[in-house]
Amino acid sequence: MIVLWRVSTRCNYACGFCAYDRRLPIARGAADMREVLRFGRLLGEWSRARARPVLLSWLGGEPLLWPSVWDVSAALAGEGLAISATTNGSMLHRPEVRTAILAHFAELTVSIDGPAPVHDRLRGRAGAWEAVREGVRALVAARGTAALKLRANIVLMRETIEHFAALCATLADWGMEEITFNQLGGRDRPEFFPAQRLRPVDVARLESLLPALRERLAARGVSLCGDARYLERLRASAAGDPLAVEDCGPGSDFLFIDEHGVAAPCSFSGAAYGVPLAALRTIGDLDALPARFAAARAARRLATCDDCPSTQNFAKFCA
Repeated sequence: MIVLWRVSTRCNYACGFCAYDRRLPIARGAADMREVLRFGRLLGEWSRARARPVLLSWLGGEPLLWPSVWDVSAALAGEGLAISATTNGSMLHRPEVRTAILAHFAELTVSIDGPAPVHDRLRGRAGAWEAVREGVRALVAARGTAALKLRANIVLMRETIEHFAALCATLADWGMEEITFNQLGGRDRPEFFPAQRLRPVDVARLESLLPALRERLAARGVSLCGDARYLERLRASAAGDPLAVEDCGPGSDFLFIDEHGVAAPCSFSGAAYGVPLAALRTIGDLDALPARFAAARAARRLATCDDCPSTQNFAKFCA
């Protein structure tokens, strides 16, 4: 079971493609530490009772700015959960942050989108590239025998796709073990999207370079994820063709929780199918959640499902 939890909408970067750009005049919320601990412990109980591992991954905003992240991560790693986060890398220069990651995290995903000038411009922060480079390299140097998977995630848009192969090689140099990629989406910042969205020609170019790139990276011990199903999703989006998911098995293997403590099958369905964590108190409640989501979906199927944007449903993480 993978549980993604958006614990904060605060961010220190100004990414024009992100809903949590620090320049935006939006309310900045954060998860309640006590509720995260309570529900996290319930996940631990469920994991042991059902003999199913749980990966609990912090999202933001920038989740490493959440004041409770280290105490909560330590406590829930002690419950047997695998802890992860997706970060912009801006906190990795701090030795105490790297020490906490190595002590409590099973995975860390670092977002980086292009070479230094492109990355810094897109992130709205001079020196962002150098900061994440030095932070990742220091983390790799300090890792030793710690069981930490290091992953990079790249947002592909018109401005970054030409640098993709070179960036993958650079990330391998840094010590990344796995690389994933997303296409730019238009839901968060529709004003940014038209000039940067991938076109069919961009996706075709990507598809042509992937086989050889995968081989080169594999020879260096690096997995480049995203199989044929994922490329189908990219092609459909670039062409403007809807791609439906008839049954994603909501809540069976994947759960999204927002900063308000609402659990949903994905980040796009909380308003329609969301269940407050306060209603989930027992292992039986967790067992019943997939049927509860499925009933809500049968009663009111979201239009979003007719062009599903949830990358986990299209094998983003398959090598």
